[in-house]
Amino acid sequence: MTGRKRVGVLISGRGSNLQALIDAAKAPDYPAELVLVISNVAGVQGLARAEAAGIPTRVISHKDFAGREPFEAALDAALNDAGVEILCNAGFMRLLTESFVARWHDRHLNIHPSLLPAFKGLNTHERVLESGAKITGATVHFVRAAMDDGPIIAQASVPVNPGDTPDILAARVLEAEHKLYPHALALVASGAVRVEGEHVVGMTQQNS
Repeated sequence: MTGRKRVGVLISGRGSNLQALIDAAKAPDYPAELVLVISNVAGVQGLARAEAAGIPTRVISHKDFAGREPFEAALDAALNDAGVEILCNAGFMRLLTESFVARWHDRHLNIHPSLLPAFKGLNTHERVLESGAKITGATVHFVRAAMDDGPIIAQASVPVNPGDTPDILAARVLEAEHKLYPHALALVASGAVRVEGEHVVGMTQQNS
């Protein structure tokens, strides 16, 4: 398929959402192809997933740089060298500077395991259970400088069941993430959605 958007993925760990994107991109009519996977941690499972799928990989460790800016300059150079058009965070455990985010404005996606803007940040499932919420879920959004902020592309709802533990709830939400992320990337890569102001126009809901 010609005209597929070239996608780079940033990871730090096992890469289960990366695998969902890899599997989706195998379809001949999927509007995106994965052309580079970068991890800031060597030896993680996500790199093995990418290599098994024949996708080029790079390890760019933040520990090798004197600060965030030179680390991000190396990321940016690698992504541009690969001709990346859309960037996806998939379990990438580094906060990015406003300068980097600006360079990838409205081309940079992230997935978070809650129905944003609720429960931003870490320990999401513990906080959901402590709150007594009956519904949680997952969100794919365009990245902005603030953590877990930015125009929402798509969301999936997940029930909170009696007796859930954080691990049980996390596993249920992760199943929804694996459907949601390929769906959201396809919306962006195909041009089905666009950003107007700080809102996504043309959003298609994906329920679990």
